[in-house]
Amino acid sequence: MAVERTVQEQEHSRWVREMFGNIAGKYDFVNRIIAVNFDRSWRRLVVKKLAPILARPNALVLDIACGTGDLSLELQKNARAKIIGTDFCRPMLDLAVEKTAKANFSIPYIEGDGLALPFADNGFDAVTAAFGLRNFANWQDGLTQMLRVLKPGGRVAILEFASPTLPGFRQIYDLYFDRVLPRIGGALSGNFAGYKHLNRSVRKFPDQKGFSQLMRASGFEKVEYQNLMTGICALYLGTKK
Repeated sequence: MAVERTVQEQEHSRWVREMFGNIAGKYDFVNRIIAVNFDRSWRRLVVKKLAPILARPNALVLDIACGTGDLSLELQKNARAKIIGTDFCRPMLDLAVEKTAKANFSIPYIEGDGLALPFADNGFDAVTAAFGLRNFANWQDGLTQMLRVLKPGGRVAILEFASPTLPGFRQIYDLYFDRVLPRIGGALSGNFAGYKHLNRSVRKFPDQKGFSQLMRASGFEKVEYQNLMTGICALYLGTKK
């Protein structure tokens, strides 16, 4: 059953969809520069954590907020499982389709909102999300949707920006994230508002312990997280009972 969204949540979702639609053409290029390609190793870690599921020919894996398909493609490499990508921004999905065709993979991409996933209950062996959940208008409702579509015993893997744990480095990182990154991203993409949103969305998102608790409150069990690059990013894992 779809949850009725507040006016504020509806406006947030509309703005995020339009913002990503506007930067879609330069999204991959800008991200590679900003992340210095570290994001590729982070996605490979997701694949490693889900390796037993990906090795099963009858398994289904859903990549939520898949954007231009980077994680979907990484999951499909050498996998016997079937990968499905979903996102609510059509221009991002169009790019995912193009990239997937060039890679000679067959991944269906379905337009859908992470807060109202167009999939039946208990259908997927694993659900993933990379740097998308913090953009949801309601994080807990997004987690509830992930839990709903997972099979009992299914696994969730969420990559998200986090809070650096190294004190001295944290101050330097905060300065870069607040002052430098929005200007670089805005200049390269031509959309300064989009990269100001990136800064705000990361600042508002719970820290590692806080998000782990939110996952537990949403019904996930065996919740754990792994800090990457001293906590710039974290990989969160959980299981459906």
